Amino acid sequence: MPDRPGALGLVASRIGSVRGDIVGVGVLEQGDGVVVDEFAVDLPSEDLIPVMLREIEEVDGASVEQVRIVRHFPDPRLDALDTAAGLCEADSESDLHRLLVSMVQAEFLAGWAALSRDGDVLASAGECPTAEVIAALVTGTAASPAVARGETGPDDLALATLPSHGATLLVGRDGHAFRRLERAQLLALARIADRAWTLLST
Repeated sequence: MPDRPGALGLVASRIGSVRGDIVGVGVLEQGDGVVVDEFAVDLPSEDLIPVMLREIEEVDGASVEQVRIVRHFPDPRLDALDTAAGLCEADSESDLHRLLVSMVQAEFLAGWAALSRDGDVLASAGECPTAEVIAALVTGTAASPAVARGETGPDDLALATLPSHGATLLVGRDGHAFRRLERAQLLALARIADRAWTLLST
């Protein structure tokens, strides 16, 4: 939606007009006069979704990028803390690798996640590409400083390095672009995993 005063209120009003109860709002990305927000909305019926979308797009400059139907509303802050706590509880390096990819895949609602080092896949979750494709993705995207800083990247791919161990964490999903906030969260989790790996190695 346009990043201007009142735009959020207008969208919220449109959601309320179809009896939608907003139970959460998060800012995923902001810049160039545009803000990408994620709304968690409780609707009386799934049949109201198309009506709600039409209402939202009546707001000048607003559009809906994606709709996901969930049975419980995720809390990104709590989910990130749970993931960090789980990583700290790993009792071996292989356990840490397995937990990292499985928890990241779940937290980011991703199709797959993989931890790669020197062309080898140390752990993976979901329907991952082959080791050769993953190695090519690491080589092709990690060379960009902006990607390494979590500022940008392919819509369907996010990655973060674990520099102390020369490893790269990759997460892929289709149909739902990774936003800057999510890329920053992935970088933070990779830093935690990198430190936990070091502690397990000593």
